[in-house]
Amino acid sequence: MTGLTQRKDYLAANSGKRAPMPGFVLLMRAREDSDPTMRIGITVSKKVGNAVVRNRMKRRFRMLAREVLPTEGLAGADHVLIGRNGGIERDYAALRAELVKALAKVKR
Repeated sequence: MTGLTQRKDYLAANSGKRAPMPGFVLLMRAREDSDPTMRIGITVSKKVGNAVVRNRMKRRFRMLAREVLPTEGLAGADHVLIGRNGGIERDYAALRAELVKALAKVKR
C-alpha cells in the first residue's frame, strides 16, 4: 500500500466511484495498469478545522487505512478519503465500520 502524491491521481480518483459517509467520503478508482498495489490518498480541507484538527483527522484515517484496506480494499485501485466536518468527533469504531461499509459499496 503506497500513498498518492500527485494531483492528477486525486483528480482521476474523483471520476471513479464514490461512497459518502457521515465522517468522510470515499473515492475509489480501479487503475487497470496490471499493478496490484493499492494506493491511498487522504485529504482534509480547511473547512473542517484548524491545522491541529486536520492533522489528527489525517492520522486517524491513516490508521484506519492500515487496518482495513489490506483485507477489504480493492487491489490495483486508488482509494481517496476526504474528511468531513463531523469526522473528528466520531468514534473510531464507528469510522471503521463506515469504512468497511463504504468499501463494500464501491466494490459492487
